[in-house]
Amino acid sequence: MEIGKKLKNARVQSGMTQENVAEKINVSRQTISNWENEKSYPDIISVIELSNLYSISLDVLLKGDEKMLEHLEESTNVVKSNKKMIWAVIANIIIVAMLVILNAFIPDNRYFLAGIFCLMVISSSALLYQIIKRF
Repeated sequence: MEIGKKLKNARVQSGMTQENVAEKINVSRQTISNWENEKSYPDIISVIELSNLYSISLDVLLKGDEKMLEHLEESTNVVKSNKKMIWAVIANIIIVAMLVILNAFIPDNRYFLAGIFCLMVISSSALLYQIIKRF
């Protein structure tokens, strides 16, 4: 059974409304609805709070739902996230260095300089996207 169904069943068995649950764990009612309909997944802190609120074990909530486990793995794996960020920074530095070196070999070519500038903007934008995505 997916976590959304488990959360809804636990809430109903506890005799609580989505608004009651939302107030107790400090999220919006819409957030509770999204979790129950599996439009989004709760973070690990919210899963723990829901487990306590419904008096249901984490094991019961999480076992058997591969999507939720993947979500938790991705959202809590700081080492993996940091490695991706480091590789993105290194790739950006290498691209910029290569473009600057290439520019030294082909002087006085405005089209080439424009191309280099565009590639630098694209690589920097990709890095900025990765940084923003982390937060």
